[in-house]
Amino acid sequence: MGVLAFFAGLLLTVMGLGRWKETGSPWWLAGSLTLLVLVLVGGLTGGKKQG
Repeated sequence: MGVLAFFAGLLLTVMGLGRWKETGSPWWLAGSLTLLVLVLVGGLTGGKKQG
């Protein structure tokens, strides 16, 4: 995962959390938290090269 993709994922997470605050819909919260977990896992595991 590149640095640009990492920060784009964080930006989308923050935007989703803002939408959740506006609407109060649990779907925005669940989607934002899922995206945050995927971004963090991708950021932690993406930089390792094998071989």
